Amino acid sequence: MRRAFKIYRILVAQNLKRIMEYKADFLTGAVSFLIDQAIGIAFIFIIFSQIPHLAGFTFEQIVFIYGFSQIPKGLDHLLADNLWSVGYFIVRKGDFDKYLTRPINPLFHVIAETFQIDAVGELVVGIGLMIYAAPNAGLYITPVSVLLFILVIPFATLIYTSIKIATAAFAFWIKSSGFIIQMVYGMNEFAKYPTTIYSTVIKTFVTYIIPFAFTGFYPALYFLTGENPLFHIGGVVLISVIFLTISLWIWKKGLSAYESAGS
Repeated sequence: MRRAFKIYRILVAQNLKRIMEYKADFLTGAVSFLIDQAIGIAFIFIIFSQIPHLAGFTFEQIVFIYGFSQIPKGLDHLLADNLWSVGYFIVRKGDFDKYLTRPINPLFHVIAETFQIDAVGELVVGIGLMIYAAPNAGLYITPVSVLLFILVIPFATLIYTSIKIATAAFAFWIKSSGFIIQMVYGMNEFAKYPTTIYSTVIKTFVTYIIPFAFTGFYPALYFLTGENPLFHIGGVVLISVIFLTISLWIWKKGLSAYESAGS
């Protein structure tokens, strides 16, 4: 474990050096994510300029749910963004070979190689929205709920990362799986709002098939109401463990099927 942390620290330091060499690219990425967040927030304001409640939730509660959903997404973006590269071009170009020739676990190496610092914008926006909404959202605040908040964030993040591991691994068979990652990952937009506003089909899909609802709405709902912690918080933990197990199995199978490609 100590060796893994040391290697991770070295790889992150090297990545940050590369980022600092191209400050304009970093600023462009950070600004683009802030603009994307601003559009989402503006959409909420537009909705509530026409209606007082959305599926029984007040403006502040919706803002809290939206802000909460940004935290695990931002952490996944910060720590595991290089999985996109596996899906789009690392396998297709044959560059994955380098991960197999080094005495490091290939998946760990892929994840540790990139530290996507422009994801800080997502985290700042998410935290800012929760702080803004908290005074009027009617939060359920107890010592236990605070501990559960700290517990649930890494598990919610793990759902994002597990889904990316599994979808990126398909590249080992089809050479490029970026479109699969994009298609599946794009469903995280459903996590930003109450599942009660969706049809039964969509609600079931984002709860039990591609469970992004457990990265945003369901845990946020517990912190708003204090209700059903076994489902709203325990579900996050259980699903993250299940999805991580499945994703690592898919990755392992894909790795055994990998054939170097490229020109």
